[in-house]
Amino acid sequence: MPELSHRHRMLVLAICCMSLLIVSIDTTVLNVALPSMQKELHASVAGLQWTIDAYTLVLASLLMLAGSTADRIGRRKVFVAGLVLFTLGSALCSLAPNLDSLIAFRMVQAVGGSMLNPVAMSIITNTFTDPRERARAIGAWGAVVGISLAAGPLVGGLLVDSVGWRSIFWINIPVGLAALLLTLRYVPESRAAKARRPDPVGQLLVIALLASLTYAIIEAPTSAAIEIVAFGAIAVASLLGLLIYERRRTEPLVDLRFFHSAPFSGATVIAVAGFAALSGFLFLSTLYLQNVRGLDALHAGLWMLPMAAMCFVCAPLSGRMVGSRGPRIPLLIAGVAMTASGVLFAAFEGETSNTTLVIGYLLFGLGFGFVNAPITNTAVSGMPRSQAGVAAAIASTSRQIGGTLGVAVIGAVLASGVTTTAYKATFVSAASPAWWIIAGCGLAVLFLGALTTGRWARRTAAETAARLEPEASETRDAAGVRA
Repeated sequence: MPELSHRHRMLVLAICCMSLLIVSIDTTVLNVALPSMQKELHASVAGLQWTIDAYTLVLASLLMLAGSTADRIGRRKVFVAGLVLFTLGSALCSLAPNLDSLIAFRMVQAVGGSMLNPVAMSIITNTFTDPRERARAIGAWGAVVGISLAAGPLVGGLLVDSVGWRSIFWINIPVGLAALLLTLRYVPESRAAKARRPDPVGQLLVIALLASLTYAIIEAPTSAAIEIVAFGAIAVASLLGLLIYERRRTEPLVDLRFFHSAPFSGATVIAVAGFAALSGFLFLSTLYLQNVRGLDALHAGLWMLPMAAMCFVCAPLSGRMVGSRGPRIPLLIAGVAMTASGVLFAAFEGETSNTTLVIGYLLFGLGFGFVNAPITNTAVSGMPRSQAGVAAAIASTSRQIGGTLGVAVIGAVLASGVTTTAYKATFVSAASPAWWIIAGCGLAVLFLGALTTGRWARRTAAETAARLEPEASETRDAAGVRA
């Protein structure tokens, strides 16, 4: 990639952030619309889970393929294709005549989305070569997640109440088209000097693993035991096959050597835990506010604004802290705050009081605001720049796996405890185990944040980078070693 002026680099960052905005806001907007979609499409809790998880499942399955393909054939080419598919999928979702069609069109969206976030992060990593400037860019990237959390519930609630749930997909179209035109004009093409070859067997094993695991979890409350056991067995077999097959390949889809780095492994698990907590939190909050408290979509969005506002404020602060002091402090703050929020709802039924509801939302927003930037920075720093797309894709995949599992597990736990005949009366007690799971995710962030950011962890990161490529030591920087 040619050296760009500061202004041009900022423009590239803004374009990449636009892609993150439409992908991120799509999830938060959809959550607010779930009760309206449930009524119009006559969907069960499992049906609502699939409208979210069909998207995140396809996204998680294809992110690593998209990252390695972009490194090989050109990041801008793949990024442009992703914008086209995501925008088209959004238009189709707005026209879906039934639940099955909506789920299918969400999968089209996801194919496009898989080409956006990891490729955009790879573009950012290769555009901002100075470590401190890169950390600030990643902080801005993380702040966009906060913007989507803040704008999503409000915009979604306003659109659902005034126009209908189908309009939530319209907002992606003008942003997607604008990002497409700007990309074609201002984003330079780049690719890895030596990218990996395709790995179709590894790709199929990843899809089989994620699809079978998600199906088993979502359908567990309503399907026959033998069916759930069969899909669980497929998931286990796929995981074992992936571990055995990928270790033997010279250029695997999932380079298991990455996980010799304690910070990278920690960031991967933290991403799963953090985004599982977020997706479960949004799923429970939306159903409670609208189906139990009886609020309309707009007022439900307003109630979730404290969480979104804290995330918006804390995300760039976290990025600056990672750039100046490393990821440990942001991760510890995130773990404590997310755990406290989960315990407040699980042990004290915090949602039943307005005061504790707001406190719980503020705590969770504080925690999630601090967790995203350390994940991204740790995942890509210390790795060879030639493999930035793959490393970023693994981090993004971990987020989507977390989002998928969060909705699947939290939804299954809720469905097993809530009754249709007494929905409002049983919701809070049925949600209590789900809140404990969210608190457990916060504890995982806290523990791993402390464990994988010390001297031993930094030493494993340096050793892993040297093992991946001898010349990697030349590309590591102070921020990379610190992360």
